[in-house]
Amino acid sequence: MRYVKPLNLFHDLLTSKAVKRGRLLGLDVGDKYVGLAVSDTHNKIASPLSVLLRKKSNIDLMVSDFQSLISELSLVGFVVGCPFDRRRSAPDAVQVKLFIDDLCKTGKLKGLNYTYWDESFTSKNVELLLKPLNLHPVQSKTIIDKFAAVGILQLSSKAGIGGQKKVELWMHGAFIEDSYKPSGLFKSLHA
Repeated sequence: MRYVKPLNLFHDLLTSKAVKRGRLLGLDVGDKYVGLAVSDTHNKIASPLSVLLRKKSNIDLMVSDFQSLISELSLVGFVVGCPFDRRRSAPDAVQVKLFIDDLCKTGKLKGLNYTYWDESFTSKNVELLLKPLNLHPVQSKTIIDKFAAVGILQLSSKAGIGGQKKVELWMHGAFIEDSYKPSGLFKSLHA
């Protein structure tokens, strides 16, 4: 996998020929689960997809699931939710980056681009919307993870398509050295 800056990812998608365009997968990485959302073929609308069980011992199984999704859905990149906090380092951000490092180390997702996007409050927003429904905790958790991934992907695609000023707002100043330049934040997974 190869890290690329968010604007570069969206620029590449927008300037590629229609035949070569692909979809994006949003990831909400948590301690136990990874919520997934997929964009439409124009990368404008995100929809909930699934939740994967996350364990250190099942990384190869997860990679296999990702390979199937890449093939089935014509995926070209991942937008990975990462909590950004300018005042202090966020422990959850380290966890997210270690997960992506584990995916990269398998060497099985070569050529796939990924980027990080601020996921601040995505899960909490969904949680607040679901609270009045009084769902079973397990059902609620899977819905929260999927829809948090939708929020991550939807916000990133709107900012990527909408231009640099929106990116500065959505990123809340995270990665300051990159976010104010048009060529800022996206990586690709490589072995």
